[in-house]
Amino acid sequence: MERPYILHMFTPGRQMSPFDINMAADAGYQVIAPYCEVDTDAIAGLVQDTIFSRSPKGLARTGIFIGGRDALMAADQLDRAKKAMFKPFQVSLMADPSGAYTTAAAMVACVEAALAPAHAQGLKGQRVLVVGGTGPVGRIAGVIAAQAGAEVHLASRGGEAAAKEVASETGKRFGVSLHGASGADESALGAAIAEADVVLACAAAGVQAVSAQTLAAARRLKVAADLNAVPPEGIAGLGVSDDAKPLAGTSAVGIGALAVGNVKYQTQQRMLQQMHEAPSAVVLSFPEAFATARAFIAEKAAKPAG
Repeated sequence: MERPYILHMFTPGRQMSPFDINMAADAGYQVIAPYCEVDTDAIAGLVQDTIFSRSPKGLARTGIFIGGRDALMAADQLDRAKKAMFKPFQVSLMADPSGAYTTAAAMVACVEAALAPAHAQGLKGQRVLVVGGTGPVGRIAGVIAAQAGAEVHLASRGGEAAAKEVASETGKRFGVSLHGASGADESALGAAIAEADVVLACAAAGVQAVSAQTLAAARRLKVAADLNAVPPEGIAGLGVSDDAKPLAGTSAVGIGALAVGNVKYQTQQRMLQQMHEAPSAVVLSFPEAFATARAFIAEKAAKPAG
């Protein structure tokens, strides 16, 4: 009998995301087993139960997905899972807490593509301001942009001190330099936006993080991207479907939530399919998500119009 494709899904939360379960089923997994309230100390035992219950051939049809809502905890759990395995007892691993890794990767890849026509080096040397930078997507978007050569500032409504604390913690965890910026009020956010080449709006849904008044200070802005698909728009004047469309009142172009969301969906689907189809174990995190998002955007750009 042919061994089924099994995906074990771990989350420290009270439930696994239905979005991720649906995506896993669409990627071809036949048995999907969610495990809730999984703390980091439990990871090694669960992984070893997974790898010792099947032969190496069966393990090629076995995967582990790590979810949750904490971007740093997911990275820690992924590390624990890797350390719990050894050849030939290895399975494919993927982390994407609340879609933060694939969403952040898609957002930064979209911005990089929008910069490319005028700036051949993409994000390298650009000053990036992440509004809502202390959340999971904001943190990882900042890390990805920093790894791509940008100078990254994470802004927090809690003020500069709170932003610096998160920037320091996140930067140390992933080996990059991140800075903090105040987003406590319009004046502080305007001052930060005035120095930004790129603005990434990663604030909560239904919240306008950047008003028209604040945006007016963006004198050197090249690209703005927004993840909020719930009215009002996260960045004033930036439509959810805009895809490198001129942003009114600025010399920049804007990328809306649905444009980013399409790339995010394709990125997560391709990564799950890669796990499903890989002949040997793979480990997928946000660097792999960024590479996948870049590849999808390049493929889309290469297709003839119409």
